[in-house]
Amino acid sequence: MARPKANEVTCAAVIGTGLIGGAWAALFLSRGIAVRASDPSPQGEAHLHKIIDRAWPVLERLGLAPDADRGRVSFFKDRREALDGAQFVQENAPEKLDLKIGLLADIDAVLPPEIVLSSSTSGFLPSRLQSQCVHPERLVVGHPFNPPYLVPLVEVVGGEKTEQWAIDWAADFYAHVGKRPLKLKREIAGFVANRLQAAIFREIIHLTKLDIASIADIDAAVAHGPGLRWAIMGPALTFHLARQTGIEDFIHLFAGEFNTYGLASGDTVVDADTYRRMVEGTHAEAAGRSLDALSKTRDETLIGIRQLLAGKDLPD
Repeated sequence: MARPKANEVTCAAVIGTGLIGGAWAALFLSRGIAVRASDPSPQGEAHLHKIIDRAWPVLERLGLAPDADRGRVSFFKDRREALDGAQFVQENAPEKLDLKIGLLADIDAVLPPEIVLSSSTSGFLPSRLQSQCVHPERLVVGHPFNPPYLVPLVEVVGGEKTEQWAIDWAADFYAHVGKRPLKLKREIAGFVANRLQAAIFREIIHLTKLDIASIADIDAAVAHGPGLRWAIMGPALTFHLARQTGIEDFIHLFAGEFNTYGLASGDTVVDADTYRRMVEGTHAEAAGRSLDALSKTRDETLIGIRQLLAGKDLPD
């Protein structure tokens, strides 16, 4: 099978139809790409259709490709059947390293070597994931953010044996289906966005341990403050605009000051009391609303933000 151009893919395989895999499937269908899916769970097919049902109204509002058809999805118990004819493969197995290494090796063994194989892992190094592959040169990480059909960012990462053509092709493909690919120059544990999230989460733990504010107020500090600006252009460019002389002056002025804050550092230990207060505070903030209800609210709000920003002269 010849590898198609990234913008000419007509069939993709989705291996693993959980929360992330199902969302990838919905996105591909919305861009006119047929999906061949597989999952070993007895509930795999039902769960896939549940996620597509949830995602499709959102995708309709964002705008479907002219040939989009949610009916162009096929489910196979045998993942080898799902791979038959696939021009791209997105793997979405649970975050268990040995499981992913074995699964990717199995897929690699039957998939034509020119077809890109991408893992949705949120932190495993692609060099580890490709360690048992016969054709490691085509394996990349395509790390999305939940839900993948709505949040544009996808981190594209290659391992020690990944060839540049695979990284470039994957990034072009993701851009074609409406994502904002971020190509890392080299692999690092947690990639970029999760490391940024980890830094914030460590500080949430630290502030909770010090009993400075409630979980709801800590969340509000981001959602009603810098988070609104970060949605437009990210923290570095936002900092650049914070001083009349730009980022250079900001760094000189604030880097030292930030060091006086006593930020979370070293190994972070979540003791039992901190854990209890974080869990209780989060549930108190949810105020009895289900995960599905919160997900719907999140989707509706993200649509509004994306529609508001569409067409504005903003940095890419």
